[in-house]
Parts: sequence; structure tokens; C-alpha cells
Amino acid sequence: MATGVANAADHQVQLLNKGEHGVMVFEPNYIEAAPGDTVTFVPTDKGHDAASIDGMVPEGAQSFKGEISKPITVTVDKEGVYGVKCVPHYGMGMVALIVVGKPVNLEQAKTAKQPGKAKKVMAELLEKAAGGH
Repeated sequence: MATGVANAADHQVQLLNKGEHGVMVFEPNYIEAAPGDTVTFVPTDKGHDAASIDGMVPEGAQSFKGEISKPITVTVDKEGVYGVKCVPHYGMGMVALIVVGKPVNLEQAKTAKQPGKAKKVMAELLEKAAGGH
């Protein structure tokens, strides 16, 4: 299959105060993407941002941090898993996982420390990534 910018998809993620999986959520919170795709985080509800989690981006990939209440588009060009948090609501479990191609850095990502409820939510997302491939 040919890959290139022309085929790149944009995955939209809503940042919500309340969603299908409770309060303070990314929806969806699990995204499967191809290298070169973009993920746009849309602060549907104000007061949220999207930032990469330290230790949870593939080697050679850029970390990112959006501004509160502003959309951010991230190009995921390296294979692996990208952990994403909403900085103000991280401890409340507002996290997401982007899996690009093969989850090559999955074991490393599992070692990243997660605060509060984020620990349980991220563990479930990483489990999904491990079983999904």
C-alpha cells in the first residue's frame, strides 16, 4: 500500500467536560493512525488542552503541548504509541493514546508514571494497544 501526504487522514478528537466515558475525557481516547496522519484535538468544552506525556512518544518523534481552549493539530510521523494528557485534568484521568503503525515503544510507554485516575485509564488504553496488534 502506498503511503504519502496525499493519503494522510486527520483524526478529530473532542476535549469534553463530560462524555461517553465519564467526566474530563478525550473522545475518542484511543486512536489508530498511520504514519503521516494528523490528529486534531478540538476543545469542544473550554478549559482543556492536549500535550504529549513525557516518556510516551516514539523515539525521534516531537513532543507537543497545546494551549488551553485552543485546537492543536499534531502530525504523527513515527511508528509507536503517543500518550496524550490534558494538563489541568491529568490526575482526573483525562488521557488518550494514539497508536501509529506498530506500537514499537509500548514497553517504554508502560513505565511512564501516571497520576491519580490517569493511571487506571492509561493502563486500559495500553492494554488495548498491546492486544490490538
